[in-house]
Amino acid sequence: MSCIRFAIFAFLAGLLGSAEIATADEAANAWKALRGGGHVALMRHADAPGGFGDPPGFRVEDCATQRNLSAKGRADAEKIGARLKREGIAFETILSSPWCRCIDTAKLLNLGPVETVATFGNVVVLRDQRETLTAGARARIAKWTSRGNLLIVTHGANISALTGVSPASGEIVVVKGGSDRAEPAGRLVLD
Repeated sequence: MSCIRFAIFAFLAGLLGSAEIATADEAANAWKALRGGGHVALMRHADAPGGFGDPPGFRVEDCATQRNLSAKGRADAEKIGARLKREGIAFETILSSPWCRCIDTAKLLNLGPVETVATFGNVVVLRDQRETLTAGARARIAKWTSRGNLLIVTHGANISALTGVSPASGEIVVVKGGSDRAEPAGRLVLD
């Protein structure tokens, strides 16, 4: 195994090893925060089997070359969107990583139009741009001062870099808008 591949494997193993299950209190806090508005929901894309990253030679503009949502991931995204609607949660703006599994998750939620934003691109694949992408994501969160909520569908490693939380597929980590600290206000695992 090359040094680079080993370093990526070690990084990802660390993320998986630190994954925790969201508690009932964290879920209650997340619902309360979203109902109050002014928050940012950072959602990891739904189930996309095949490990981490993408196959060699993938292209962001060609979904056929990437890891994509499984049937379960597609169904989960639809269920999560329906649950958010039932709970009365609306999003003023929905942003997505340019990766197809994120765009598809965001669209399948059926919560509104989706805009792709490069700064939410996969920090594992774009590891040489990790600091720049994370700084750009922090800046977008800091700029969110609206009374409504912002939804960002991105990758687990991106959310971990922002919040220290390693989310499950489809998990939502809620943070307060208007701050670049991205401290979790709560977490939701919906299906």
